[in-house]
Amino acid sequence: MTDHFRRALAGALLYAAALCAAAPAAAEDVILHAFNWRYADVAASADEIARRGYRAVLVSPPLRSEGAPWYQRYQPQDYRMLHNPLGDRADLEAAITALRARGVALHADVVLNHMANEGAQRNDLDYPGARVLAQYRAEGAQQAARLLFGEVSGNLFTATDFHPARCIVDYNDPQQVRSGRLCGGPGDPGLPDLAATPRVIEAQRAYLAALRGLGVAGFRVDAAKHMDFAHIEAVFTPVIRDGANVYGEIITGGGQGNGEYGLYLAPYLAGTDHSAYDFPLFHAIRSAFAFGARLDGLADPAARGQALPAARAITFTVTHDIPNNGIFRDLILDPVDETLAYAYVMGRAGGMPLVYSDNNESNDGDRWNGAWRRADLTAMIGFRNAMRGEDMQVLSAGHCHLLFRRGQRGIVGVNKCAEPVAATFALAGSGLSGSQRFREVLAGGSLVLGSGTQAVKLPPRAARIWQRIK
Repeated sequence: MTDHFRRALAGALLYAAALCAAAPAAAEDVILHAFNWRYADVAASADEIARRGYRAVLVSPPLRSEGAPWYQRYQPQDYRMLHNPLGDRADLEAAITALRARGVALHADVVLNHMANEGAQRNDLDYPGARVLAQYRAEGAQQAARLLFGEVSGNLFTATDFHPARCIVDYNDPQQVRSGRLCGGPGDPGLPDLAATPRVIEAQRAYLAALRGLGVAGFRVDAAKHMDFAHIEAVFTPVIRDGANVYGEIITGGGQGNGEYGLYLAPYLAGTDHSAYDFPLFHAIRSAFAFGARLDGLADPAARGQALPAARAITFTVTHDIPNNGIFRDLILDPVDETLAYAYVMGRAGGMPLVYSDNNESNDGDRWNGAWRRADLTAMIGFRNAMRGEDMQVLSAGHCHLLFRRGQRGIVGVNKCAEPVAATFALAGSGLSGSQRFREVLAGGSLVLGSGTQAVKLPPRAARIWQRIK
């Protein structure tokens, strides 16, 4: 490690440690996935983001990348520079400062598995390469303001820092998945896959430490199943991890009993203390909302191994990959089912729910464009924030419906069917008390608990969320 590199890393780590001590991460917070937002737009929206109840914002990868399409953000050219079409270092710092002043954390999506696919431009594996290095020299002062760590007179990585060039063919072979390239089809050389060399680990540690030094409070690890877990653990040192949310993206087709879960997600949870996207719960939700399926399958999915432990789960109804990558579009929920699933995810105890909001990159109209501002989601987030720390108990469940309470302060009901449901439960043993009054936060109205057997009306294809009136 060079002296310059060591000083940059040490300074960033010390500053990051101070920030961690000042602002520990909070469980159950709702994360706004500001997918492909410009960092300046995040800063400009900070007031409204906080007012709508979000407590963290996940931004697209802050590094050096080129190209307009969203997927270019996931093709790093250089970790040392923060400059891409979404903004530069100053823009990210402004977003962090604006959010932090309002009690909102900023999380960064990080790409540690591979570098940019530039096979059509050149034959070497020098990154960032001669063309970009020449640009650095030509834009000296401007580039200096974008620097995150180290110095950029030479390449960060060379051919010795990559696995051999071969595309992944068998996704049931963990070794191939962790050392092969993600390729787009015949003739595509794929994304050069980084190996866990000392130089790679050193650079990635310095990159994460520099982001922490700017005030980044959490990390989404992109394509985590494509990395050796020892590599991930080596990069996320205790100082970098201290007080931060770290969660891996490991796509599976379900929970216990699913092959991908056994090959990738279960070992990741056992081999790290990171959180992860709760794909087991997502698939349990999809199964429960399927035609002819029973919604009471969501009463306690964790007991069946179909949900992650509450303290380690990033819960969701849609991720950026689902609408934007053709191979995942069959996972898109019906729009009404997605709203009902949000009511379930926001209402239940545990996990950190993720709200996806884009700029219509998927060409689905306004379905997710500005979704973070939806009035119903805002009401759900407000309920979730008010229920923090309250226990959960299912009161009634059946083919069409699920009704549960949050402590004595909240009740959530979901009806997936086209007919109304009258959900009933015995007040005795329910954890609720008679004469309590609740207001409904989505459609208005009130609920007053009586005695004996309690009936709660759930309209067709709708959710109802009641919060106790103080």
